This record gives sequence, C-alpha cells and structure tokens, in this order.
Amino acid sequence: MARRPEEYRTGLWVDWCPGCGNYGILQAVTLAMAELGLEPEKTVVVSGIGCSGKTPHYIYANGVHTLHGRAIPFATGIKLANPELTVIVHGGDGDLLGIGAGHFVALGRRNLDITVILHNNQVYGLTKGQASPTLPYGVKTKALPKPNIQDMLNPVALAVASGYTFVARGYALDVKGLADLVKKAIRHRGAALIDVLQPCVTYNDVYTVQFYRKALYRLEEADPSWDPVVHSPEEEPAKRAQALAKAMEWGNRIPIGIFYHDPHKPSFEDRIARLLPGYREAPPAKQRITEPGGSPAGGNQLLEVFRDKLVNVKSRGRRGTATPN
Repeated sequence: MARRPEEYRTGLWVDWCPGCGNYGILQAVTLAMAELGLEPEKTVVVSGIGCSGKTPHYIYANGVHTLHGRAIPFATGIKLANPELTVIVHGGDGDLLGIGAGHFVALGRRNLDITVILHNNQVYGLTKGQASPTLPYGVKTKALPKPNIQDMLNPVALAVASGYTFVARGYALDVKGLADLVKKAIRHRGAALIDVLQPCVTYNDVYTVQFYRKALYRLEEADPSWDPVVHSPEEEPAKRAQALAKAMEWGNRIPIGIFYHDPHKPSFEDRIARLLPGYREAPPAKQRITEPGGSPAGGNQLLEVFRDKLVNVKSRGRRGTATPN
C-alpha cells in the first residue's frame, strides 16, 4: 500500500550544503519508498563515510552508518542474515569505488539482492574536494592545484562487467525520473546499481547543473528501440556488450536510464537456498541462540530444518556418493 514520502523522513536537520545534489537523491528515494509502500521496520539503509554517509540519519527506517568503504559488506551480512529485508546502500564515488571497490565488484559476482545508490559527484566533498575515482583524467576542479593525473572509473561499465543484473544511471535533480529507477532497482531480485550524477556546488565547478542540463539525454528517448532487458540466456552476451558500449559514452553527451537488466539470473539467496533448503525458513536472524533461561541454545535450527527436508539419496556405487544417516 502506497504511503506519503513524509512518512520516511526522520525530521532531523539536513546539513548538506545548500544546492547539493544529495537533496534530490533523498527526495527521490523517499518518494520511491512511499510509492512501493515499504515497511520501515523491514527496510535497512546502509551507508559508509562521506556526504552520502549521512543519508540513513534522514530516512525513517533501520539505518546503519558504517566505516569508510564498508557499506556493501555490512549490507551483505544484513541481507544474508535476514533475506526478507529490503536493503539499500548509499555511498559516494570515493567511498564505493576507492577503498570500497573490491566490495563493489564482489557484490556483482554474488548477485545478492541489494540496491546500491552511488552518489557520484567526482570529488571527495567531505574532505574538501580532492579528485575521486570518477573524475576524468586531465580535469581540474576548483580545489585541485593541478589537473587530475589518474584515469576515471566508469561505475556503469564496472557494474555490468562485475555481474550486476540491474544497472542504471540517473540524475539527482530529475527527482521523478530517479525515483522511478529506484523503484525498479528495489523490485529487481539481484544486485542493482544506480549511478546518480549529482552536482557538488561547493567543490566541483566543472560538472555543474548547467553542464548536465546540456549533456544528459535519455536512452529510450534518443533511441525508441532501446531495450536493456535480457529476455533469454542466449541474449545475455549481446545485451551486456550493448550496455558496455553505451556506458562508455562520456563528455558532451551522457546517457541516463537503464543500461542492463537481467531478471533471469538467480540471486545469491536463491543459490544458498538450493544448497540449504531450510535457509529462507530459518535464516540466521530467525534462529534461536538462547534457551528461555538465557543459556546458549543447544541445536542449530537451520541444520535441523535442512535435515528434515533432505531426501535420502541412496548410493549408486559412484565415487563420492553417500547415503545420509
């Protein structure tokens, strides 16, 4: 059942710089949560360090403000412990693609059902404007004494190559369009990335509101035949190549929209459930760890459910087969 966006705001004073793109992201996310009717007690917002790290403080849901670059592994543990939760990661381009880059790739490989919202402003805003991993080579923003001497990471291309099954790019000041992407990402069963381009009005005087107003175009509007969906496993290589080609467009023309969507690949939770049939019924968060008196519980509930569901397989004389007791 749909709710009002105001129901997902905590009422805390939002202390981002006036004009920051994070305001648009916050508005889009709460709008998407309201339209999906997410239950706050079954939703977890996880962040790392940086301007984006403050996001859980402003959203009325379970919030976890973690360490620099470690939002994804925290979120991974939360989702695996209780797969019924909706888990959303907020992280900056420096947080997720700098110190957190290894975790970013690992989430794609696992295809765990988590939505990652990347606040991409090309600078380390909280620490006074140093070049982030997404700032192109040769670009000089106002806080840099010299032009950037490192090549940029492309979040969309990296996500597609790493195995994310929903990959999109949005714009922070296009609140309704971004909210629609967030809804689709949350509904998707698997690892989802939304690379959100956001102006940093304090430290980035290159990628400004004026720049994005001229450069951004929608994939589906520029090409009415654009189709990012993998309709069958045979289409996956071609759809992935198509997404990578579009992702590499950067400069005076920058595409936004959905680049890649594979609804067929099993999520990490599905893969675990195949190995442990009782996983969804008794995940770690639902297991009893103490007896009523407070002493440690004697049995492992997940193992008990697994044993109950396991069908005895008789040995057929092949090496490596065995009959469970």
